[in-house]
Amino acid sequence: MEDTENFLDTVLSNEFDYGTGVWSSVNDKLSIRMNSFGEYETYIKKEKEVFTEYELDSLKEVNCLLSQFNETDLGKELFSEIESINYDSRIGYFQNLYIGHVAEGEYRKNASSGGFGTWIFTELLRLGYIDSVIHVKKSTNSDKLFEYSISKTMNDIIQGAKTKYYPVELSEVLKIIKTTPGKYAVIGLPSFIMELRLLSKQDTNINDRIKFYIGLVCGHQKSTKFTDLLGWQCGIKPGDIQSIDYRKKLDYGPSSSYAVEVQGLVDGKMETVVKEMKQIYGGDWGKGLFKVRASDFSDDVMNETADITLGDAWLREYTKDNKGNNILVVRNTIIDEIIQNAMAEGRIKLTPTDSDTIQRSQMSHYRHSQDELGYRLYKLNKKKKWIPTKRIEPSKDISFARKRIQDLREKYCELTPIFFEKAMELDDFEYLKKQLRIYDLEYSFFYKLIDLNRKIGRAFEILNLKNRKS
Repeated sequence: MEDTENFLDTVLSNEFDYGTGVWSSVNDKLSIRMNSFGEYETYIKKEKEVFTEYELDSLKEVNCLLSQFNETDLGKELFSEIESINYDSRIGYFQNLYIGHVAEGEYRKNASSGGFGTWIFTELLRLGYIDSVIHVKKSTNSDKLFEYSISKTMNDIIQGAKTKYYPVELSEVLKIIKTTPGKYAVIGLPSFIMELRLLSKQDTNINDRIKFYIGLVCGHQKSTKFTDLLGWQCGIKPGDIQSIDYRKKLDYGPSSSYAVEVQGLVDGKMETVVKEMKQIYGGDWGKGLFKVRASDFSDDVMNETADITLGDAWLREYTKDNKGNNILVVRNTIIDEIIQNAMAEGRIKLTPTDSDTIQRSQMSHYRHSQDELGYRLYKLNKKKKWIPTKRIEPSKDISFARKRIQDLREKYCELTPIFFEKAMELDDFEYLKKQLRIYDLEYSFFYKLIDLNRKIGRAFEILNLKNRKS
């Protein structure tokens, strides 16, 4: 990857591009745009543009998949010298681990989960640690639903509450940060936080001005077509969606059962439609419909370079509370002190926990992003394709059933955008489902097979235990 041609073929083909917008802030020969599949991609502004070796090295060093620094290296640099710091190879460095929710105000009510994403920003602002927040809000542009924005007041920060399964990029806000002194906090997915951390090693303005990095746990990034998929099944066709709540809480059932609320035009009239996610085709996160391909090559489950990582407490003992709870992995001393004080004051309800419980809350995520990443790397290696250097080595050492599930996820990622585009052309949503039906049947079969093997294994364990006792 030492020349421009290989650089383009390998990365800017979009197979390994997270679309964060960081690259275009490093080199003005590059820009970012949304492609026809609804994913952000980096592109070269002029044809036959020549990059110097120094420029290429600078670009590589701010990319998650190309940099010589991985999350372990950077985490060590950021956090290892903190007094009483802990380390776990699967969650990174941490001072304290918690599960719970915000008790005060309406943070929890207005959040997708326990309310900590918005709460920590308002606390940092209230206490004077920051004066600006970089987060995702409803877009002011008609060509997209959401975008990264900068907020300076409590009310503006609150408007950025809730999870958005929608592509965003940082290029415009980075321009503002570079030219506008201030104390900023930013929130983002693992690839975004990692690339901002890498950028801060090159750019003194970014390093000096972004004071806090708030990380989210996320299985994978989505294209805009995922939103179209949800809206279409609510009766609002692609292009007619005005707003969407991806995680509308229900008054019944566990917190893992939620709805999508879509507002848009139906026959020229504005309508609001609410539908439970379990009733929507594509609601199975594991299939990865409209997944951004680069997401398959991240092994950073717990956003290891963030000052605090927030995720959903996907644990049976917590999901029974349909109002939602967060897991918190705290690495920053100031944030830990803020949390400790708020706990003492009864403004937040948190239970200290351990690393095993944190990992258990994201069990499926770990299985895909770490345990089975080696198989995806192995497949690329076998095809003589370039593979990113990850903390996990290429390997085919997983069960046949899990291999087939990985193969099928790759097929979903590759084919769903193509079939969906044809379905839109035909104005027939059922076309998509018909084309994917054979993959759906096989996917379901292998999960049932895995479940059966698990039950058989458990039965033998119980039988052996009884035999030993007798």
